[in-house]
Amino acid sequence: MTETQEAKQRGHRSGWLFVRDVLIVLVAAVLISVVVKAFVIRSFYIPSGSMENTLQVQDRIVVDELVPKVIPVQHGDVVVFQDPGGWLTGETAVAPPRPTGFAGAIDWVLSQVGLSTTDSDDHLVKRVIGLPGDHVSCCNAFGQVSVNGIPLSEPYILPESLTDQKSEYTFSITVPKDSLWVMGDNRGDSRDSRFNRDGPTKGFVPYKDVVGRAFVITWPVSHWTWLDDYPHVFDGVTGR
Repeated sequence: MTETQEAKQRGHRSGWLFVRDVLIVLVAAVLISVVVKAFVIRSFYIPSGSMENTLQVQDRIVVDELVPKVIPVQHGDVVVFQDPGGWLTGETAVAPPRPTGFAGAIDWVLSQVGLSTTDSDDHLVKRVIGLPGDHVSCCNAFGQVSVNGIPLSEPYILPESLTDQKSEYTFSITVPKDSLWVMGDNRGDSRDSRFNRDGPTKGFVPYKDVVGRAFVITWPVSHWTWLDDYPHVFDGVTGR
């Protein structure tokens, strides 16, 4: 074998090794992303206006799936959960158009690594107001929700929905074990715990139905922000 032939053979082998290494890196990246999606984080879009102005219709959010399985859920957390039974029939959802063709294939691939969503309209997103054992009631003379006797001053509520909160529904409940009492930030347009007290879970969200805690808005870029759980709102509330 001549020197030229040996050089060509080394070149072909080096080229194949490069392609092989790239493929290994890509496969490893996809596998890691799938594991991350399955056990750590997941992406959802917002299909309704029930959390305005915190979340806008068709915002994209990332959810920490370690909550509440590993990390305890807290008052004020924005959580995504599966329908406990009959909740979705009352939600006015606006689903984004599904891409087709090549764009649809790309969207499917992204959904497998947690960068896109396919089942957001099968879930709900609300804010945690009551934890297990909490007594939650509404409303006092100022239209406020109280937790364990402490009135909440809630800056995240859509201002024009405060009147709806005061006049629409009153309640006084104690949150059972392994359950949550949740409410939308748009109190005038949120089919939340208040509206589902006749359902199978009496308006409570079982921990087993919670997918995780939303912690950041990722899209559109102009809406990018970390989601606050407003710890000062729940100062003095038992368990905070």
